[in-house]
Amino acid sequence: MERPQNLEDALSPSAMMEETAGLAAEDAGLTKAALAKVDRIVVVNSVGRGIPNPTAALAKRLGAESCDQLLTITGGNTPQMLVNHSAEAIASGEVSMVLLAGAEALDTVLKARRAGVRLDWDEGEFVEPRLLSTEKSPSSRMELAHDMMAPINTYPLFENALRHHYGRSFESHQAALGALCAPFTEVAANNPFAWFPIRRSAEEIATASTENRYIGYPYTKFMNAIIRVNQSAALLLTSEAKARALGIDPARFVYLHGCADANDIWHVTERLNYHSSPAIRAAGEQALGMAGKTIDEIDCFDLYSCFPSAVETARDMLGIAEGDPRPLTVTGGLPYFGGPGNNYVMHSVAAMMVRLRESPGEFGLVTGNGWYLTKHSLGIYSTTRPTADFVRTNPQILQEKIDAVEHPRSVASPTGSATVETYTVLFGRQGEPERGLIIGRLDDGARFIAFTPTDDALLKNLTSESPIGRRGGVCQEGTTNLFEFA
Repeated sequence: MERPQNLEDALSPSAMMEETAGLAAEDAGLTKAALAKVDRIVVVNSVGRGIPNPTAALAKRLGAESCDQLLTITGGNTPQMLVNHSAEAIASGEVSMVLLAGAEALDTVLKARRAGVRLDWDEGEFVEPRLLSTEKSPSSRMELAHDMMAPINTYPLFENALRHHYGRSFESHQAALGALCAPFTEVAANNPFAWFPIRRSAEEIATASTENRYIGYPYTKFMNAIIRVNQSAALLLTSEAKARALGIDPARFVYLHGCADANDIWHVTERLNYHSSPAIRAAGEQALGMAGKTIDEIDCFDLYSCFPSAVETARDMLGIAEGDPRPLTVTGGLPYFGGPGNNYVMHSVAAMMVRLRESPGEFGLVTGNGWYLTKHSLGIYSTTRPTADFVRTNPQILQEKIDAVEHPRSVASPTGSATVETYTVLFGRQGEPERGLIIGRLDDGARFIAFTPTDDALLKNLTSESPIGRRGGVCQEGTTNLFEFA
């Protein structure tokens, strides 16, 4: 974490990664010079990365130019997916030591832009980065037309569906959201690397105010991930034989016992429903099976927490009861620790390592989530040495099963009578409701997205009375759709 006094002295993302890579080596009892010998460096793509090829820049800074170099695509699941992928490569003998790193310096970038300061982060000329995989658009054309590219508009759709699924009133659900989030702030307040180390009460988080306005109903500002941070983290992975050859103290060893990667149905408008995740459920079963553990045998968690619905869905799909005393985060969560772009889970894995070293023999589970509860990666860790060889099941096998599940189709230009399946109300910066967003079903079962009329009385009513299950009519109006209640 960096809070520079002068923008001219602010570290670039590459410099931040160099620093955290050095700290990762130090944590293992190695010198920074040892990093010149890594077989592979993978950098997590960031929003404010500053240069086209941050992997090559980091490799140059570490004297590791000859190693294999990769850059990832977008996704909050990426760091855990990289651990899973790298562990498989190490187990197969493809590599013996891998450095994973990522950094977000968006706070510096935005401050510099506002102040008219040019950041001198030039690292020289590098070839185009080699991507770990190909990027895929996260949203359909219809979803993009209705502003669903923005997570702040999409995750509230899951939340209102969850409230309806739980059978709660608006008031009781809002209180439950506050109770879910407050312990995250406690962890963040005790984390020296947190961007917002502030304890907040459940009531403070749940209650809309001038400082805590609604963003997308029912989420207040204090429930939203904050990407405007300067944070970096790095992980060093080796085979056990390599670690011993390097003289790393076995007391520092943390093992990956189980893992899994899976995607839910890609487009939000084609999901099975909005209160579950078949991919998290299946990936959880696979990771636990690989580790030889049940969910009751896991001592602590770090559930991805960009928004409360991500935590609730993962909790429910993994079989963790609401109110379970085990901590759901060891890091603090993206709204409170900070949400460094795609790299938060690098921090949560590092925090889990610290936690498990302090409690040898315990097991911890980390989840990562990309886009809109779309891409999922899980890892189960412990200082206990595994009794079996590391064998990762091909993720494609699990993916084919998830993709084969029958799910609703979506239509871009709906017409006719329909029913509301879930919804949200989008708020402006002045704290006033601006527009309603509906996901609904036509009478033949097809899904659609639509805006509601921008009527003040209607929008206020949607924050006090649930429209889920209500009937109305939908039609195309220009490039978007319009839903009007019967």
